[in-house]
Amino acid sequence: MLLHRPLQSQVARSAGTFVVFGLFSLGAHAEQAPAMPQSVDDTPFGSEREAVIWRQDELKDLERLLRQLRFDLVNNQDARGAAPRLAELQEKATQAHLLPAFIAGTHGRGSDAKPEIWEEWDDFSAGFVDLEEKVGVLIDAAEQEDYRAATRAFSEVGLSCRSCHRAYRYD
Repeated sequence: MLLHRPLQSQVARSAGTFVVFGLFSLGAHAEQAPAMPQSVDDTPFGSEREAVIWRQDELKDLERLLRQLRFDLVNNQDARGAAPRLAELQEKATQAHLLPAFIAGTHGRGSDAKPEIWEEWDDFSAGFVDLEEKVGVLIDAAEQEDYRAATRAFSEVGLSCRSCHRAYRYD
């Protein structure tokens, strides 16, 4: 087992993140979507603007993380080197981590989010379940050092991100 133990310890060290953003359970793979935060009072954020800026920064960080993982797994075929970034991806690319920042109505000026996020909340949040599953496949492939499968899984993670962006983000 190449990654599970390091992933568990890395996630344990980052548990503070889940305490702060743990409005939803860590295993948010439930059939039912997590409740949509209706106001800033339902979140750990001080203002709606803070939530918007935080989610934009987090999503940009995920994009950078995926570029680094492409280099690690696809180009260098280095699962051990990718392990810390895979742990971070597993932690951050989740409903539990990101959905609290999508407070109802936080679209419009200063946000790239389309109002369809809140109109189609169940579908939007289901996209994160899909992403979490695809990240799991990527981690399993890396754990097995199956770089062909990791490349396919990496592509699937990217497709999951792009499909959500097409539907729910202004370009």
